[in-house]
Amino acid sequence: MKMKENLKLYVKYASACTQSVMQYKLSFLLMVIGRFILTFGELIALKFLFSSFAQIKEYTYGDVLLCFSVIQLSFTFAELFGNGFKTFSGMVRRGEFDRMMLRPRSLILQVIGSRFEVGRTGPLLAAVITLVMGIWYSRITWNIMTIWTIAAMIIGGTLLFIGLFMLEASFCFFSIEDTSLINVLTYGAKAHGKYPIDIYGKGILRFCTYVIPYTLIQYYPLQFLLGKTRNWQLAFCPLGIIGFLSICYFLWRTGVKHYKSCGS
Repeated sequence: MKMKENLKLYVKYASACTQSVMQYKLSFLLMVIGRFILTFGELIALKFLFSSFAQIKEYTYGDVLLCFSVIQLSFTFAELFGNGFKTFSGMVRRGEFDRMMLRPRSLILQVIGSRFEVGRTGPLLAAVITLVMGIWYSRITWNIMTIWTIAAMIIGGTLLFIGLFMLEASFCFFSIEDTSLINVLTYGAKAHGKYPIDIYGKGILRFCTYVIPYTLIQYYPLQFLLGKTRNWQLAFCPLGIIGFLSICYFLWRTGVKHYKSCGS
């Protein structure tokens, strides 16, 4: 019952944010088009790269397209639903978080509901087009496990980035300001995540497995998806993101307990 009520409240939050943005329809349209062009520009750059190289460490153009689209979709969904965590430092400075703590509702629900980024539909559309192209060029074999793997990679990636946004917000309880380190992990993952992680070397592969587990939603399930291994257990690697998200939630709760009002 509580879950149902929270879902209804989130829909109202999202509706209010959408109505606010749509008050300026031309501005919204230009924003969507601009973000679409920026995202699609990365796809064009990728095409130019493969005009000179047939493969990058045994990965074809279609393989990289598929990898890039999963990361792009995950990051866009995370910004769409979890952007409140990215702007959390401003809420703390302005004293808005103080008001949230007085309300009889989930703090996480209020934070993510305060910033529903409907303008992310531009990058989302570009990412969907890239995914379709990646599936077409990579010639993957369709079956139940293939559908599961792609869905798990995208959902797991979304939860991974939301967890990183939550981690960034947790640091704001102690430093007030945003931390550039977390931005390196989020935007850095989006940038280098367009390629399979193993092309960067074993050191980066280990870091992205045991520290910030990007490989669970990118590299390992991608190996199974592209037929580079018959180890079907790799398709379930994205489930490991639940553990990472639990750690991020624990740090968030720790930050809330140690929070001291900044005033307003």
